[in-house]
Amino acid sequence: MIKICLLLLTLSSFGVIAAETTSANVYIISPLNGAELSSPVTVRFGLSGMGVAPAGVDKPNTGHHHLLIDVDTLPDLTMPVPASANHVHFGGGQTEVMLNLEPGEHSLQLLMGDKYHIPHKPVVLSEKIIIQVK
Repeated sequence: MIKICLLLLTLSSFGVIAAETTSANVYIISPLNGAELSSPVTVRFGLSGMGVAPAGVDKPNTGHHHLLIDVDTLPDLTMPVPASANHVHFGGGQTEVMLNLEPGEHSLQLLMGDKYHIPHKPVVLSEKIIIQVK
């Protein structure tokens, strides 16, 4: 029984088996909301209920991360997420990044996109966190 559960967990993490995106949850593992940090800042991404796959890979119930930095208004959720310094794409399936941020307050939020960088329906969006960079 334990071997079967481990196999399913392993397959799920590679996107072979994944739940509907309706139960998906994307979140920022670190830093924590309200953290005071020095640059560079390492941001680690978390995801449950679906798998991670690179952009362009057609696997059901998978996607890749987009990190929204200091974004007040979400991009058009029916179009591909724009690529900019404030909308960072992780189309290779990466799950962490080291950011060089200027001193001050910054907001961070994750948005999952499909193989074409278009947000899922329903949208898989993390809570926005606020950090202070010294």
